[in-house]
Amino acid sequence: MSDLSPHHHRARKRFGQNFLHDAGVIHQILRSIYPRSIEHLVEIGPGQGALTEGLLNSGARLDAVELDQDLVPLLRQRFAALPQFNLHQGDALKFDFHTLSQEPHSLRVVGNLPYNISTPLIFHLLEHTSSIKDMHFMLQKEVVERLAAVPGSGDWGRLSIMVQYHCQVEHLFNVGPEAFDPRPKVESAIVRLTPHRVLPHPARDPKALEVLVREAFNQRRKTLRNTLKGMLDASAIEAAQVDGGLRPEQLDLAAFVRLADQWAAQSLS
Repeated sequence: MSDLSPHHHRARKRFGQNFLHDAGVIHQILRSIYPRSIEHLVEIGPGQGALTEGLLNSGARLDAVELDQDLVPLLRQRFAALPQFNLHQGDALKFDFHTLSQEPHSLRVVGNLPYNISTPLIFHLLEHTSSIKDMHFMLQKEVVERLAAVPGSGDWGRLSIMVQYHCQVEHLFNVGPEAFDPRPKVESAIVRLTPHRVLPHPARDPKALEVLVREAFNQRRKTLRNTLKGMLDASAIEAAQVDGGLRPEQLDLAAFVRLADQWAAQSLS
């Protein structure tokens, strides 16, 4: 195996890179993913290949998407001899994941996501859920807490609602800063997102849901009556069986879908 110790590639601030080097944590992540040879994996930001090697050892097909041009030759040198490995140099935020598989719900996505792109990248992947079987991400712990939040908690917000609309969320385990080089200042965590085959609360128009949720949480201290007043009047909120005197974090996903459907219906009429 070629020597890819960290001095070959200094982590770059602009990519928010922190390379995972703790063998115990790597093993724990691989055990959670449990890749099999018949599967099709997609790794976002393989970095120096800490997880890549274990993923490839399963015999599974692996498409890797790496933005950092300096890492591409290192990854090629290390894994290009394996026929099931395919490297794409590019930005995962602009990548069309549907092109990787014609088979629905077949891609298993994995990534140690840099903090600065984690939320937009998750939103981008939600547009590809018809191709995705599941996703395992290493994220900042507070982001995972927001993904897995329940209504009524301070973490419940736009990210929780939109992700839970599309996926089941499991906060698997936490990872301390010492597992990385350089050490980040924050705790990390591993999350599993499994796209629903059947949406529990399908919206008439998912885009309307996204707009309404963003609007509702724009001023999360205010009541829905105030924060949604440009979209729905008090009687329309009531017609959606929602109490307009509540604050947005007190509403569950189903209530937001009812509000969005009400708004979509009145936009059509």
